[in-house]
Amino acid sequence: MATLEIWSYTMQAPTVDLTGFKVEAHDGTIGKVEEATYETGGSFLVVDTGKWIFGKTVMLPAGVVRDIDLDTETVFVDLMKDEIKDAPEFDEKRYKEQSYRNELGEYYSRGKP
Repeated sequence: MATLEIWSYTMQAPTVDLTGFKVEAHDGTIGKVEEATYETGGSFLVVDTGKWIFGKTVMLPAGVVRDIDLDTETVFVDLMKDEIKDAPEFDEKRYKEQSYRNELGEYYSRGKP
């Protein structure tokens, strides 16, 4: 997956606010959405992992979202827990900077076609 494409939803962008939705990796729950954006080519989720990773917060590009279940308020991501655990920690001072997004895009694009 190209670094720029990772910031776009692979499905139709959600029409509801995903804040508060549960986030599920392939191998289990990772936390809850704190913030969600819907910018063309720049969408992301900020996820609070809670106690699972000692309160770590991560930023997930929209391109890792594989499905959204509105009934159960769950966002499913195309990642394993360890990929999220090993991801760069959310930097609230830099998260809107393109250089920071490039770093995250490269991390999440590794091993993706």
